[in-house]
Amino acid sequence: MIRTVTVVPAILAESKLEYRTQIERVNNFARRVHIDVSDGVFAPATTLDISNIWWPKEWKADIHLMSAHPSQQLDMIMKLAPSLCILHGEASEDLLPIFATLKKEGIRTGLAILPSTYPGLVRQYIDVVDHVLIFAGQLGMQGSPADMMQMEKIAIVRSMKPELEIGWDGGANVSTMRALAHADLDVINVGSALSKVDNPAEVYHAMVAEIDKNGVVI
Repeated sequence: MIRTVTVVPAILAESKLEYRTQIERVNNFARRVHIDVSDGVFAPATTLDISNIWWPKEWKADIHLMSAHPSQQLDMIMKLAPSLCILHGEASEDLLPIFATLKKEGIRTGLAILPSTYPGLVRQYIDVVDHVLIFAGQLGMQGSPADMMQMEKIAIVRSMKPELEIGWDGGANVSTMRALAHADLDVINVGSALSKVDNPAEVYHAMVAEIDKNGVVI
């Protein structure tokens, strides 16, 4: 099956000013964004509190909640009503009732799995979610080295649930985009390759162009 691959800017900010700046940097080309939210415990970085998160009304927002106890933020997530909420399979509580609550509110559900997690160990979650995020970097650290061997998980997850939307987080840039785009992914989240350049729109469109290339030259 031919899949449409979507390049999604990732936003990770520690302050209201930094958050607004990142929103404004991608506003002229982004219509779907990946927003990282961390409590500073599950992931070492502390991001802007979820109560201060917002996005333009025409966007689709994916909230990636890096928390050991996501139920503590459940009320706020439902209030924000993102298109997709991604929770970690390594969380310290049962995610099934949380996913059920989100689905009742019309929020798509996603599962993130860290490099050390084998997909089969979280099969009970994969069976019920709409999206699986294969995480290949370092939590809360844009620009950290990515473990490209994590691409092997794509086929494993796809075999479990062929219709699943599969996302990737880690090491996405112009140089790696073509390989990632042809690895049976649906969504490729891009952090530092957009947040740390002078012209993010130019880089974004260069990444999108890479998706349509089939070989080494074209």
